Amino acid sequence: MISMQGLQKTYKTRGDEVQALRGIDLDISRGESVAVMGHSGSGKSTLLSIIGGLNPPTLGVIQIDGIDLYGLSQEKRADFRREYLGFVFQQFQLIPYLTALENVMLPLTTTRYSNKEKRNLAEEVLSRVGLEGKTNRLPNQLSGGEQERVAIARAIVNEPPVVLADEPTGSLDTKTGAEIMDLFRELNQEGLTVLMVTHNPENTRYMERTILLKDGQVYPGQEGSLSAGSCQPICGGE
Repeated sequence: MISMQGLQKTYKTRGDEVQALRGIDLDISRGESVAVMGHSGSGKSTLLSIIGGLNPPTLGVIQIDGIDLYGLSQEKRADFRREYLGFVFQQFQLIPYLTALENVMLPLTTTRYSNKEKRNLAEEVLSRVGLEGKTNRLPNQLSGGEQERVAIARAIVNEPPVVLADEPTGSLDTKTGAEIMDLFRELNQEGLTVLMVTHNPENTRYMERTILLKDGQVYPGQEGSLSAGSCQPICGGE
């Protein structure tokens, strides 16, 4: 589903160059669940933003479902993101004056569905993530875990084949975080490809594979992956 060859990313700041990624070769299979871990500055968030079509690499190629992501025009890439990718963020990024239902309906704005069909789809996906009966609540009327469920519902309402999650449990307590990880595992078992950046080694127990990054490279000696629930000391820390 996702194939990366020789990905490099260099940022220029005040005349200096910082290499965030130093040649990433990585394949993620359709329907796989993968965690990406590493210390702060290891390149985790940069890698996720490149996979999400938001941050062109300096060098290298990334293909999703056989499509060269950065070979597309900006307009086509935006269409691709809507069709293929769902995003879940640590801070939820919900619109505070919209209800849970209205937040979930946002990705459907540019589709050809009627308003009734959009509403029905949003209600179905909110029920799917355990929020039936809370569709008309504003974000500040929901708990942190419920807000994260709304964010997940918004990410999957278009039925994308890939979900990208950036620290989805970072703002949650341990119990609520485990419930959210259970939900991600259920979605993966239903066929979604899940790629998650996380600083919490406990989250790797819910994923099939863990990718370790260090200084912009896949951690040496691990060939890019560890089995589910396995982690090295490098995993610790954000």
